[in-house]
Amino acid sequence: MTVVTTQPEPSVPSADQVPGQVSAETGEFWVEPAESADEAPADAAETTDKAEGTGGTGEGENEGENEGKDATEEDTPGDVHADVAQDAREFGAYVRAGGWAFALKVARSVRPGGELPGETAKVSAKGFAELAGCSPERVMRYYKAWDKAADDGLVPYFEALAPGQEVVLPDSDVWHAYYVSRSGAGSERGAAISAAAEAEGIRPTKALEVAENPTALRAAILADPSTAQAARAALLDRLQEDPALQTELARDIARTDGLKKAVATETQAAGRIGYVRQIVENGQVKTPAGQTIDAPAELRAEAERHLSLIDELDAGEDTSEWASEAYDSVKDIVAQTVQADPELRLQERRTKFYSSLTKATKVFEELTFDDVDDLDTIYEDDMLQRLEELQEAITTCITALRKAAPGE
Repeated sequence: MTVVTTQPEPSVPSADQVPGQVSAETGEFWVEPAESADEAPADAAETTDKAEGTGGTGEGENEGENEGKDATEEDTPGDVHADVAQDAREFGAYVRAGGWAFALKVARSVRPGGELPGETAKVSAKGFAELAGCSPERVMRYYKAWDKAADDGLVPYFEALAPGQEVVLPDSDVWHAYYVSRSGAGSERGAAISAAAEAEGIRPTKALEVAENPTALRAAILADPSTAQAARAALLDRLQEDPALQTELARDIARTDGLKKAVATETQAAGRIGYVRQIVENGQVKTPAGQTIDAPAELRAEAERHLSLIDELDAGEDTSEWASEAYDSVKDIVAQTVQADPELRLQERRTKFYSSLTKATKVFEELTFDDVDDLDTIYEDDMLQRLEELQEAITTCITALRKAAPGE
């Protein structure tokens, strides 16, 4: 949709003619328009409904029509103050054209690059800003938006415009595709934020506003669960590409007792679910002693049943209880399977013995006596007693194994 602004407009609108808010800090009277004028049509529609008697008051239709008629007669154009009518016209033009109405004022009044002061009645961006009582940077944001639109054929180029000239303006819906309200968007950081916002299907100005006010973001996360969930999901996505953030977050978790405990619980649950999933996907299972065996049909069926229940849980639902139940159930079946097979039971005992022997050997090898000359400084009676008991146990074990060895 395009809109022609036919009413004469001053090159520099005054404070009561320009939609927007006055800056209390700078005293500037020409400010950037709001992000959206969507509320204006709603207000207009509400006013129209009331004027037409469609507000749902429960009165009869004739009475509503009379009210509408009275309102129309009471607000005839001839009775409206000229300044009010001017404000209404400019407000309507802004609702239809959005920021393009302001950009036009800049485009037809600011001298483009390459033109000398004597060649045109236009002024520089700095001069226009001084007349408007705002910063040159703000003027240039509108200037650049018009320049981009001109390159796309939506509006005339600056050279084709004269002060006070009216042109057909693009629809307000496309304004935010060209206008960047924040200077930070021109930086490398701002460009990255804008690109990410466009990829998510939102206006870059929204993302830039959040990025420039981390305190507001923190307040929203603390106060609103849905915002916190969105932040959590975003952090998880970023962690995949940011090793430094991974390290910092892991360090924060390790230093927070509550989080550390929660992570340990979730890790245990994930490990148990992985144990059950391994049975379903690979058809194999590890016994308590650590040997891998083929899972019998009964075990696979039980694992599939528990896994289907876990997979049906909602994303935010606690899985620890379900994981424990599934793990205990399949472990019982594994133990029963081992006990029911003599050969498997014997292999389980052999595997367990080797595992214990390996652990004991590794622990004893870690006992070093580099400082033999200084043993008197670390000597305790308990040390000698334990080593003697260990020596006796090892001797007994060796004797038993020698008797069981073939050929003995």
